[in-house]
Amino acid sequence: MHYNFDEIVNRSDSNSVKVDLRKWVFGNKEVIPLWVADMDFRTPDFVINAISKRLEHDILGYTYIPDSFYDSIIQWNNRRHQWPIKKEWISFSPGIVPAINLLIMSFTGTGDGIIIQPPVYFPFFSAIKNHNRRLVTNPLKFENGSYSMDFNDLEKKMDEGVRMLILSNPHNPTGNIWPADVLQHLAQMCLERKILLISDEIHCDLVYPGFRHVPTAGLSDKIAMNTITCMSASKTFNLAGLSTAYLVIRDSQLRQQYEKVLDQVHVGAGNIFGFIACEAAYNNGDLWRNQLMEYIAENYRFLNSFLQNRIHMIKSIEPQATFLVWLDCRELNMTSEQLKNFMILDAGLGMNEGIQFGTEGTGFMRINIGCPRMILNNALVKLQNAIKKYFGK
Repeated sequence: MHYNFDEIVNRSDSNSVKVDLRKWVFGNKEVIPLWVADMDFRTPDFVINAISKRLEHDILGYTYIPDSFYDSIIQWNNRRHQWPIKKEWISFSPGIVPAINLLIMSFTGTGDGIIIQPPVYFPFFSAIKNHNRRLVTNPLKFENGSYSMDFNDLEKKMDEGVRMLILSNPHNPTGNIWPADVLQHLAQMCLERKILLISDEIHCDLVYPGFRHVPTAGLSDKIAMNTITCMSASKTFNLAGLSTAYLVIRDSQLRQQYEKVLDQVHVGAGNIFGFIACEAAYNNGDLWRNQLMEYIAENYRFLNSFLQNRIHMIKSIEPQATFLVWLDCRELNMTSEQLKNFMILDAGLGMNEGIQFGTEGTGFMRINIGCPRMILNNALVKLQNAIKKYFGK
């Protein structure tokens, strides 16, 4: 079966954050929306059909998590990532960002240090600050067009007051897949200092052809006992609105402590359709996912070629995963405010500002290429024309 990712689906007036909030976010409802990390592709038919089947029953009352939900997670991770996990290790969360907040509440106290590695997913910053924890940054090194971890700096930052490190793997926004030896080194440093490792792996299925995701907790039994993995089918299958994610927590004491907080805030019941959608996606989604990543990989090739041949002042950081691409716009020689206004007012594009991901993102923008190629082409043409007009060349 061939899936059509060139189809343009009108998302207007669907309460879409990405599309219907453009006026509120950018001050211009006409910008091409290339920001929020959901895709503009139709949610797979096997997911919609499973939800429609459940709607044949006329009551949508309280529900519980069925065994088939856990089975689909176990089978998917074993099949896709060669990572054997057990049902009793899996805990529910209504999303990855809620999970990060719940984990901070569960395992750290006021004033405790939490390490993140900017430029990185911006809700990490607010989750730490909003709970009155101490933000500790271990910036990634940017050399020769790619990012790597700075272990010398990390060792200095791992003081006695640090209780947690939040890892983005694959990394958002750079698209890095962290190699096994890098993860091993990082995890070992956390083990030796009794720092709990939280591994956000929500983009793990969105790996480009030729690359492979390594689950952090799959490196060894010891590392697994000090790692909590956050995962969801939502990014891969465009299900973000169903608020369904899960955590893999092998250590029973850590799992009990997390679930105690989950119960205290009473958000562990989940969503009928979230369970159904995740199960349908994982049980039927291999072919769709493979074709999706072939299409996104071609979108990236198209983007990179366009920049190299027609917009020399902007360079893309080559991703190994995700439908998000990190753009180096520093040659435009603009302040963050000027760059934001240029993209909105001159180019008519709605992207994420690099500075949202930390000061290390100054001069960068994050673009979402999870869209039909025609939309991406239109956006790049608008960007090219804006640069020609602005710089007179």
